[in-house]
Amino acid sequence: MPESDEELNVLLLAGHFEVRGSSAYSLRLAERLPDHGISARIVCSDAQQVQADRRARIALLEYRRMQTPIWGRVVMDWISDDLSDDVPDIIHIQSRKILRRANWLAKELKRPYVLTVHDSLQPREKLAIDPTWCRHVIAVSEPVRMELLKNQKLSHDTVSVIHSGVDLPAEFGNPPVLDPGHVPVIGTAGPLEAVKGLPFFLGAAQQVLARRESVEFLIAGAGPEERNLRRLARDLGIAKHVTFVTNLLDFSQSLSAMDVFCLPSLRQGLGTIMLEAMARGKAVIASGVGGVYSIVRNNETGLVVPPSNSQQLADRIMELLDDPARARAIGQRARTQVQNEFGVDGMVGQTADVYRKFAQTKVTNGKSKAHA
Repeated sequence: MPESDEELNVLLLAGHFEVRGSSAYSLRLAERLPDHGISARIVCSDAQQVQADRRARIALLEYRRMQTPIWGRVVMDWISDDLSDDVPDIIHIQSRKILRRANWLAKELKRPYVLTVHDSLQPREKLAIDPTWCRHVIAVSEPVRMELLKNQKLSHDTVSVIHSGVDLPAEFGNPPVLDPGHVPVIGTAGPLEAVKGLPFFLGAAQQVLARRESVEFLIAGAGPEERNLRRLARDLGIAKHVTFVTNLLDFSQSLSAMDVFCLPSLRQGLGTIMLEAMARGKAVIASGVGGVYSIVRNNETGLVVPPSNSQQLADRIMELLDDPARARAIGQRARTQVQNEFGVDGMVGQTADVYRKFAQTKVTNGKSKAHA
């Protein structure tokens, strides 16, 4: 292991990069860790969704088929061989989907690892955590941490909360929220998956359009539910008012186009894309699930609605449409909250502290032992 005055070498082990909050988390770590005296490399299975300029700024190694059942073990052997000349001091697993592969790599390289859990676990899901090599688990919100402690039988000192951080873009260049000079845009962004509750967003859109015709709705993202959502928009008779933006490398332009951001999730670890909307001064309406309560202060920095409830989501959208000044005030308070509580530097600094703490341990005869 490195001495205290040497740069720490961290491997960020990721899976398939997508346009979603957990992938943005990995990229932000890789970009900012050098500012904290830590060298970082990303190993992933697919980086096609990473912008070329970001790839140029970071050390990113792509190994296709890393997660496939047949080729995966062979590919992991290649990764181990490639890392043997420059073994990382600690491995940071970015997704529990690759945990079993990561356990093998940690054992092969004889290096400890840290795991970040971004989302609520599935019912009866058990994480394959290797007690010999796992040093710490990072939860992105307190509800995720409490779930890990309850369902995974982890000790309290093994799991800590480090919120995902986002950048604060400049305020200039966009019209004010619900500016009278343009048609209001109510939007959502993220992976198009069943757990995101997007049918309830479309149900709310139908109710809003029944009361006010001049409103547009935007769904940004890609995923397995896209075809079903497009069909639902047609069945509800609102397809001409709903725009799907699917071929994206990031959500920045889509978020900038929205006046109100909705997060209708049925389960939610934290809500990183919602944080990005708040950082842009957008008013947000979110389901009261999981880590949302770690962010949104109801009627102050956003509005909270029950999950699976199109009626109440529509009512809250109408509240903001009817009171643009209130929507702008909520958006500005949200932006200030993100600046104070959810900055990237804070996230990276806390994560760097975890690395420094646990990279100083080694394993002898199957038991953890601290370096002198």
